[in-house]
Amino acid sequence: MPVPLYQAKADFFRTLGHPVRIRVLELLQGGPLPVRDLLGEIDVEASSLSQQLAVLRRAGIVSATREGGTVVYALATPDVAELLFAARRILTEMLAGQGELLAELRAEARR
Repeated sequence: MPVPLYQAKADFFRTLGHPVRIRVLELLQGGPLPVRDLLGEIDVEASSLSQQLAVLRRAGIVSATREGGTVVYALATPDVAELLFAARRILTEMLAGQGELLAELRAEARR
């Protein structure tokens, strides 16, 4: 029996639901990067980064190619970058709304 679309979407978002994975995807928006460059930008152990990259690779979100002794990662599709941009826009709007609410609460407290 095929997986319902809503379940596939939930699984996809669960795959994205880790700070290291999000950071990797953010970094890869600028283009393919070797693992050593990712390690230089993300404060985690090499084994942890490797584990998170494997999750992203298995899900088909990133691709990996070997260039000599180096593994280079890239976004599997530019749509991932668009999704991250949409998430930033949504968060910006949400946080702006919270800022407005906080300002109202502070103003009310001064009355």
